[in-house]
Amino acid sequence: MKARLFFLVPIFLLTACAAKANADSFAPPPTATKAVSQATATHAPNTPAVQATSASTPTPRPTLAADEWMSLPVVPQVSDTAREIYQRGLTLGRDSTRFSKVGDCQTNTDFYLVDFDHKGWYKLGEQYAYLQDTIDYYQGSFSRTSLAMRDGYNVAAILTPLRADPKKCEKGENAVACEYRLYNPSVALISLETNFNNRPADDYGKYMRQIIEYTIEQGIVPILATKGDNVEGDNSINAEIAEIAVEYDIPLWNFWAALQPLPHQGHDTQWNDGFHLSFARNFFDQPKEMTYGWPWRNLTALEALDAVRNGLEAGNQ
Repeated sequence: MKARLFFLVPIFLLTACAAKANADSFAPPPTATKAVSQATATHAPNTPAVQATSASTPTPRPTLAADEWMSLPVVPQVSDTAREIYQRGLTLGRDSTRFSKVGDCQTNTDFYLVDFDHKGWYKLGEQYAYLQDTIDYYQGSFSRTSLAMRDGYNVAAILTPLRADPKKCEKGENAVACEYRLYNPSVALISLETNFNNRPADDYGKYMRQIIEYTIEQGIVPILATKGDNVEGDNSINAEIAEIAVEYDIPLWNFWAALQPLPHQGHDTQWNDGFHLSFARNFFDQPKEMTYGWPWRNLTALEALDAVRNGLEAGNQ
């Protein structure tokens, strides 16, 4: 039987993301999340309810110059701040071998990282063989359907309890809090790319900061991703994302930078919308495959997880 992937390449046809949400999808987030329920063998210890905006003011850091984010590395570096978050999370009972996906339709897909949980569905090749240790370390998280990823999610909708899974989440609990409570990760890979209803980057940043602050408060290290598209036309949302990463001194996966050398910046020419990523059609021609967007999304996400895992573990030595 032929391998499902030759090199990080999905074989399923790319499906359309959910239609862009209308204004009703952007209900304001709750001012507080419900207290984490009583701990079980798989849950983090009980913690007090947290205000999404109640985190202490971060230490002021230099801001990025205009367009400086474009030259930031694809693979993140791990700061002492991230190590402190991680260590605090371990004291809260966070599982060091788990990460959660937080995202929209570019995350809620059978293409995104899923194959790494299945031997024979991917081939790293000699150049990327070192990433196997990280695949083994986080086994189970790659294919898990996170409660914090769904078509139609954006930075506001994901914070609204009305959009959380009513069968698995507690009353008044948003999707992010629900996912963290039930899966108990130590790291969160956060990628929210869907067009924010043509709202300004400041609005995007307001909601994203609430996600980041809550994640940090829970002792979970956020890996914040730039988005591959520029549907807003001025790259202002990616600039805001990078600014937030600098502000909170957290790892930044600069996915946008990884796409720039690719034909059409890694986007599909059939959709021709500047949003949907391209995918390989010839699964056994490695050089050709690596000119498509989806292989690079999976590869660089895995590289980001690998860099963060090693950087965090370095603090334990």
